[in-house]
Amino acid sequence: MSTVTAPPWPRLTRATAHLPAPLAVLDRAALEHNADDLVRRAGGKPIRVATKSVRSRPVLREVLRRPGYAGLLAYALPEALWLAQEHEDVVVAYPTVDRVALAELVRDEQAARRVTLMVDSPEHLDVVDAVAPPRQRATVRVCLELDASYDLPGLRVGVWRSPVHTPEQARSAARAIADRPGFDLVGVMAYEAQIAGLGNRPARGGVAAHGRAAVVRGLQRLSWRELTERRAAAVAAVREAADLEFVNGGGTGSLELTAQDPSVTELAAGSGLYGPGLFDHYASFRPRPAAAFALDVVRRPAPGTVTTGGVGWVASGPPGPDRLPTIAWPEGLRYVPTEGPGEVQTPLTGPGAAALRVGDRVWFRHAKAGELCERVDVLHVVDGEEVTATWATYRGEGRTFG
Repeated sequence: MSTVTAPPWPRLTRATAHLPAPLAVLDRAALEHNADDLVRRAGGKPIRVATKSVRSRPVLREVLRRPGYAGLLAYALPEALWLAQEHEDVVVAYPTVDRVALAELVRDEQAARRVTLMVDSPEHLDVVDAVAPPRQRATVRVCLELDASYDLPGLRVGVWRSPVHTPEQARSAARAIADRPGFDLVGVMAYEAQIAGLGNRPARGGVAAHGRAAVVRGLQRLSWRELTERRAAAVAAVREAADLEFVNGGGTGSLELTAQDPSVTELAAGSGLYGPGLFDHYASFRPRPAAAFALDVVRRPAPGTVTTGGVGWVASGPPGPDRLPTIAWPEGLRYVPTEGPGEVQTPLTGPGAAALRVGDRVWFRHAKAGELCERVDVLHVVDGEEVTATWATYRGEGRTFG
């Protein structure tokens, strides 16, 4: 097995020289390093793999074979039903009102045993009952989502997810679920997005950038202190009504913190396996770039400028430079401000452009992990300087789940 050297890009270029671009690669050594590092940061608690950040069944299989990983955190019920054909423990991370998928779930006893739905309101239970009343279906496993955001006067630090914020609200919701026939409350989830999903190290120097990062780190510390107390109280309140199998928390960006919370029994992570561009901006860890994509230079429209074919792969989230693919190699390249990443071509400028010729390869890293797999059918697995496998993405298997 090869070891990862820095930078990996010349090696990946040699390994994929025979393949046409656009192409996506998965550097096996970097993937294994990142998987081991996540386990180290998890401090002995099992990691449930967040599938939205992976979106490739062969990668999921590879990771779940490793010690320290157990179960999947899917992002859509149709996806969970598909994955549950071979995996025994799949939690759907977001509530669903997909009546077709719910009908499939409740009439399939194996799927009902293996899939857990996310809920935060009696309305979610009502949707299930409208599909099939309790006496006409299998018992549905559910997980209660707690709101992990941090509220300050006039400022919400976090994301808009569950309405269940206080321990009292959690107790009330748990009792409502326990009193409903046909449901089994087996888990609690609280995802601290403001810590796990928000970078706290500036991409570049400068007083303003470092000042913003210091503010983010300060808010994260305050949020963490508040959340650990509130989550423990909320979980205790839920346990009054249900015998929980798991309490899930965290994400790639907060594993070592969330692992210290005694109320949490398992962690969630996925992005850290691939090491996308957004994870360059965290102070406490730095994954290796395991997933990347390559484009070829197709023309040189002017001195100091080259054009690559394709690349309009901008990540989801609030629009901004951090959602653009990171130009990884060669060094000294930048987007042309008036065009940016294009739909079918992308001009690049900067001192690195002078040495590039038509046919040369340029490497990019997607800002967010799993979204790269929505653009390609396969990941070319590189071991050392060889492509040793091609692993299908969801898209390559003809599956898209939104």
